[in-house]
Amino acid sequence: MTAVDPSSTAEDTAQAAGGDILAVAREQVLERGEGLSQEQVLAVLQLPTDRLHEALALAHEVRMRHCGPEVEVEGIVSLKTGGCPEDCHFCSQSGLFESPVRAAWLDVDRLVEAAKQTAKTGATEFCIVAAVRGPDAKLMEQVRAGIAAIRAEVDINVACSLGMLTQEQVDELAAMGVHRYNHNLETARSHFPEVVTTHSWEERWETLQMVRAAGMEVCCGGIVGMGETLDQRAEFAVQLAELEPDEVPLNFLIPNPGTPFAHLEVPQGADALRTVAAFRLALPRTVLRFAGGRELTLGDLGAEQGMLGGVNAIIVGNYLTNLGRPAEQDLDMLESLKMPIKALNDTL
Repeated sequence: MTAVDPSSTAEDTAQAAGGDILAVAREQVLERGEGLSQEQVLAVLQLPTDRLHEALALAHEVRMRHCGPEVEVEGIVSLKTGGCPEDCHFCSQSGLFESPVRAAWLDVDRLVEAAKQTAKTGATEFCIVAAVRGPDAKLMEQVRAGIAAIRAEVDINVACSLGMLTQEQVDELAAMGVHRYNHNLETARSHFPEVVTTHSWEERWETLQMVRAAGMEVCCGGIVGMGETLDQRAEFAVQLAELEPDEVPLNFLIPNPGTPFAHLEVPQGADALRTVAAFRLALPRTVLRFAGGRELTLGDLGAEQGMLGGVNAIIVGNYLTNLGRPAEQDLDMLESLKMPIKALNDTL
């Protein structure tokens, strides 16, 4: 992977990427289905604002050609909230920070009710999340009971996000019928030590490799706006492409009070949309999902631009410790954009 001089201009980067980057991307990504390189992604991230619409339009064409018009809708719920021993600097659930979030567990009945409410929106995916380094025996038992209860009452795919796993835990989740496992790399490998110090990027990567080998779908993305450079953002995009995840959730930093990143600025809308387009052009066949922070960074209009700029999946309702938009607003948006929701039987 060739490093790009951070002092280089957008013109220098575009030249290194092979000329006009969007013309190159049209032939390489749209016509041949080959994702952009790190230098090429960086050139997209450096495009002037007056070319943003052009980049989003091309990303939308790529999405339509290589993924189709359907949108995958997902709801998430926290089974175990707060009290996490890790120091992810963006996360209000870390027990190491003075954030207002306190440890709490969700019982199985409320987990099933959350799955029912998610299914009513038309969602095909329900993700059970826990704020932990990795699951202990108690959490695995709760997940086992929760999945069994959901399957007995709700017709929906079940995904999990439970931190780093052992091989035994991976095999057990696969045997439970977990459809997809989420474990975000969060940011570029080179920037990760500035974001987390209690575990490594490589440890996360190892869990994802075990998940794929066990036959579960891999869901892996990260957060934009954690102090990374544009070059590191481009690095992250191609590292995700190397992983070949089935889904990439794209979050934008919410500077949560009490966390080490509370002082960082909310990502600007134009930069966020450039990132959406660049990630689609790096990952032409991947489910690219709007996730946390989009409401704060983009607002209603920006969300529509993103859906017309390469995004083909969305989390509806609230996030783990942050409020989202009412699910009805997102469903109305998809209807107005004439984007069909992916049917459950297409995902099984």
